[in-house]
Amino acid sequence: MASEIQTDKQQKGVLRSLDWWTIAIYVALLSFGWLSVCGASYTYGDTDIFSLSSRSGMQIVWIGTSICLGFVILMMDDRLLDTFAYVIYALLVLLLIATIFNPHEIKGSRSWLVLGPLRLQPAEFAKFATALAVAKLMSTYGFDVRRFKDFATACAVIMLPMVCIVMQKETGSALVYFSFFLMLYRFGMPGCILFTAVAMVVYFVVGIKYEQILLWDTPTSVGKFVVLLLVQLFTVGMVRVYCGVGKESSRMLGYVLGITLFALLFSEFVIPFDITWVQYVLCAVLIGYLIYRSVNRRIRTYLFISFFSLGSILFFSGADYVLNNVLQAHQRVRINVLLGLDEDLAGAGYNVHQSEIAIGSGGLQGKGFLNGTQTKLKFVPEQDTDFIFCTVGEEEGFLGSASVLLLFLALILRLIHLAERQPFKFGRVYGYCVAGIFLFHVFINVGMVLGLTPVIGIPLPFFSYGGSSLWGFTLLLFIFLRIDAGRNLVRT
Repeated sequence: MASEIQTDKQQKGVLRSLDWWTIAIYVALLSFGWLSVCGASYTYGDTDIFSLSSRSGMQIVWIGTSICLGFVILMMDDRLLDTFAYVIYALLVLLLIATIFNPHEIKGSRSWLVLGPLRLQPAEFAKFATALAVAKLMSTYGFDVRRFKDFATACAVIMLPMVCIVMQKETGSALVYFSFFLMLYRFGMPGCILFTAVAMVVYFVVGIKYEQILLWDTPTSVGKFVVLLLVQLFTVGMVRVYCGVGKESSRMLGYVLGITLFALLFSEFVIPFDITWVQYVLCAVLIGYLIYRSVNRRIRTYLFISFFSLGSILFFSGADYVLNNVLQAHQRVRINVLLGLDEDLAGAGYNVHQSEIAIGSGGLQGKGFLNGTQTKLKFVPEQDTDFIFCTVGEEEGFLGSASVLLLFLALILRLIHLAERQPFKFGRVYGYCVAGIFLFHVFINVGMVLGLTPVIGIPLPFFSYGGSSLWGFTLLLFIFLRIDAGRNLVRT
């Protein structure tokens, strides 16, 4: 009897401690999402959007079950999440492995696990399991992400489900796991790692996009020239920031720019030649000089910067080979379309082109609920899943789209606020994992619909049709809300 009374008091304490602002945002996003599913799936002549035979009707079922699932999570003891974090992670990894050998394919995707009438995407649930496991690992005594052994262990926990998802040929879903590195940065991961990742993206985009364009009247590729110059500038900048040698870095910058300018003028007005060879020599000299300084002054930072420079050159040199020989044909076409190298409006660029038309046609205030033409006539494929944001743009216009984005921004900022107020590292780490995952999904999905990011097929949280994604995001969010609600509870 006493235990029942105690449990009842604890449940009431959880409800009082809940962050109702986050729940209000969650309900608002669910409402907007359901309206968008209605708009995307409705066809002229339909009379009942609440019928279970329609996607809008089934989405109500998914929403209802998600709310029930969230309530169940809130009634749990949050200490169970910490205790069984590794167990949950192991079970989800096993499900991911089982999915690899699953012969079922739904809409071209092999990420589904079919068990009789039940169809699930374990990749959607593996995100919260990975977040729990990483939070458990990083909250252990003595863990320091700045120590290589601990950092490598955290990376292994993150990469294992990522590799399993890649083996399912779901590269887009696997890329979501890179969002965990934002959390690692918050807890001490060197900023140079994130900078290196961003630099590699810049090298790839600039190098591939402008490779065939020549610099003035010289046989120099603009793409190669700019990338190699960026490698030199980034190297000099890292020397200045991480080694604290202003005069030395200024001299290095002067030599780089001076020799590059001289080579440009010589090639333009005297003898035309490929300036990239001069750039390669400059990079080699920089790397050699950094290695010499590392040995001479016994400062490993110089050596690490030389590794960055060498890795940048090797990455750029292999980017073209990877694009043409490693990536699958459809992935290569999507990248070329995104970079403007191919148009292909009837093929790989069709989805994005039609979604841009739908969003543009919405104007300021939109065409109104169920009045969209691009979506009603089914011009946009997957318009109720991956491309559902185009429905928002067409029916609700700029004002509706901006409202949705502001709601997501409010959710992410609120999650960061909740994460910062956690008294234990487990809750803080998990909270930042949740915020990073939501940020990645929103940024990539909206960018994908607008033609700003590659089409990688990831859902928009609480908007895209389907039970797996909605349950996965609900679990992700409500687990954190339960952890946050338990921060001030008296334990007995």
